Amino acid sequence: MAVFFIADTHFDDDNIRRYENRPFENTAQMNEAMIRNWNRTVTPSDIVYFLGDVGADSYVARLNGIKYLVRGNHDTASNDHYREIGFAEVYDLPVIYDSYWILSHEPLYINRNMPYANIFGHVHANPAYRDVSSRSYCVSAERIAYTPVSLERIQAAILEAQKQEDACDFQ
Repeated sequence: MAVFFIADTHFDDDNIRRYENRPFENTAQMNEAMIRNWNRTVTPSDIVYFLGDVGADSYVARLNGIKYLVRGNHDTASNDHYREIGFAEVYDLPVIYDSYWILSHEPLYINRNMPYANIFGHVHANPAYRDVSSRSYCVSAERIAYTPVSLERIQAAILEAQKQEDACDFQ
């Protein structure tokens, strides 16, 4: 069993497809590509933390894995509704995972002296935010090739960012 993360799929949302310049001709192509990428990566027994902005509900049942939702600003239905469509649990606030990771829809302020790192979405491809830093990793769909990313990959990227940051401190 592996653990994965993704945010901001916005299934069936043509506005986000156009606004974010997603490389798909239409929403049907976008939806099917994201489902295909997801199911090639995630097995039915894997865990996926969906960090908000699902989009159309009808696609959730087609996605492999045991899914948990940290609600985003576009996830406006009731928590019961999201459980009914296939989420094992739904969270209204950020979640602390494995005593280190803060899972949130929007990025949180985390500095080097804090004992946490933030996995977040919401910002899509906004260049004001980095893909990865020594204390954060963005899982907006645009930044992770529209494919859930594993915790192992996130850990490795953050460790590399920490090494680079530490090296800069000694120069």
